[in-house]
Amino acid sequence: MKIKRIKRSGFLSSALVALSFLFTTQLAAQDSRPNFVYIIGDDISQEDFGCYGHPTIRTPNVDLLAATGMRFDNAYLSTSQCSPSRCSIITGRYPHNAGSPELYQYFGPEQVVFPELLKNAGYYTAQSGKWHLGKEPKRGFTFTKEKKTGAGGEDFWVQVLQERPKDKPFFMWFAAHDAHRGWNPDKDGKPHTREEVVVPPYLYDCPEMRDDLAKYYDEIQRFDRYIGLVVDELKKQGVYENTCIIVMADNARAFPRCKVRLYDSGLKTPFVVNWPAKVKGGQVCESLVSSIDVAPSLIEAAGLKSPVNFQGVSFEPLLKDPTTRTREFVFGEHNWHGHIGHERMVRKGDYVYIRNAHPELIQFHSSGRDDPGIPYFELANAGKLKPEQMDSILQPRPSEELFKLSNDPNQFANLAGNPEYSQVLKEMQAAMDEWQQRTGDTVPVLKDATPDKSDRITNAVLIKGARPKGDFDYPGKSTQANLINDPGPR
Repeated sequence: MKIKRIKRSGFLSSALVALSFLFTTQLAAQDSRPNFVYIIGDDISQEDFGCYGHPTIRTPNVDLLAATGMRFDNAYLSTSQCSPSRCSIITGRYPHNAGSPELYQYFGPEQVVFPELLKNAGYYTAQSGKWHLGKEPKRGFTFTKEKKTGAGGEDFWVQVLQERPKDKPFFMWFAAHDAHRGWNPDKDGKPHTREEVVVPPYLYDCPEMRDDLAKYYDEIQRFDRYIGLVVDELKKQGVYENTCIIVMADNARAFPRCKVRLYDSGLKTPFVVNWPAKVKGGQVCESLVSSIDVAPSLIEAAGLKSPVNFQGVSFEPLLKDPTTRTREFVFGEHNWHGHIGHERMVRKGDYVYIRNAHPELIQFHSSGRDDPGIPYFELANAGKLKPEQMDSILQPRPSEELFKLSNDPNQFANLAGNPEYSQVLKEMQAAMDEWQQRTGDTVPVLKDATPDKSDRITNAVLIKGARPKGDFDYPGKSTQANLINDPGPR
């Protein structure tokens, strides 16, 4: 009996050693999974970083991430509107499919959010800074710190990194309030001057515009500085090499022809990926990428399988070879943002097509047009505005627009009525028709749609509160688009 007991003891001891080795191996494998730091700015245009060619805005930290990582030149948002854009990113779905096509509409419990998948897979997930994703419980996050601290809301970022558990891979959702209107001076940085301002051709160049843009530049400078502090902390912790850092924005700057608009000046986002262990530095990717691609990309980079709910496609192959192609089309949408709107955009190759269901209406972002105090209607009546500077007061608008980007990067010359491009127009129309049909996109009848909050000319308040109260129609409501997973053409 003693001999058997000894053998049994030896067997158990060996088994425990084997199990311990297996557990340690699995833990080590888990620990080797990549970390993710996702950083999203507020109302920042692609061209407003040094790495994208801006000559004066001081963004040394993002520029360095681009120089040692990959810069994406054709990354598009699914919408250029605050909360719909963020809901789209976190669910990997178009706004009308996420149940959040309009401002202050948010995704529901039926939606899958990618941080939750990471959390369930053993990642430590934390959110700090601006949320703007509604009251839906932050089920994807182990820790949240939504409270705004500091002028730009970034003050907790480094602390959140420092206080994370060190035995788990991590995902951080760091969201800034910079550079949203309601400018806050950058007390720790050098202010930009009027002389340093580059006024885009579609904005009216005057002292008020230059002062407004300079304040906007200052907020980007602060945003960039906090990104540098995050990178420094990752290096101090020895985890920088295995951390995938993504820097982007939710929509373009809050100026005319930018925020809420579907031109490249509204939908193109800065998009920089820095991941020393996986991404060779100094690369530029010209392939199309959509903001709905973030969710499947990070999930698959973590070694997980994307759920059928995600309508985006992983851009991970581009990190290995930026010359490859993961999608043929990108789509964008503009819906209610204080005013009724229903516009759709598709880009394929060198062409952008925009469809407007309500060409009779002025389309603009109210604070972007009116906050600087520039009298656009008076200037237009006096003949002082160029055609491209009248976007925020244009009435009626074209019902269709077609642009060839290689000849017209600013998208000023509408080719929709040009017979030479009739075949291209038909192809783009067909792609749009298919996308709207397959994704369940609908156009609300004006009398049933969410009404305007303010007058489109005077901006006088018509309805108080974040959203008008009532059972209004919105894109995708009648088709239950929030339950449709078909991504349409990609």
